[in-house]
Amino acid sequence: MKLRELAHSRTGDKGNTSNISVIAFDPKHYLLLLQQVTAARVKAHFAGVAEGEVVRYELPNIAALNFVMSYALGGGVTRSLALDAHGKSLSSALLDLEIEAPSDHS
Repeated sequence: MKLRELAHSRTGDKGNTSNISVIAFDPKHYLLLLQQVTAARVKAHFAGVAEGEVVRYELPNIAALNFVMSYALGGGVTRSLALDAHGKSLSSALLDLEIEAPSDHS
């Protein structure tokens, strides 16, 4: 299943760094997100985009994860000719990540 079936996402940027949040629709799926949406998987998913470190921050009180990706915006908003200089489409790309369905998912 796609991550988008269990979570939504938002992005932000600062210079050449992108942050992507992944927020569970239902808090009961937070543990599954913790297990399956790791920094290593996100870095692999964005191979060729995130050229630096990917750090995951866990926010259990709001059933969310936040990923900070260094060197991910082609130099940053003022230095890149990329169509999506702010990286707003990265959230949609992350939600395409394949994950195993939870046992309660039909």
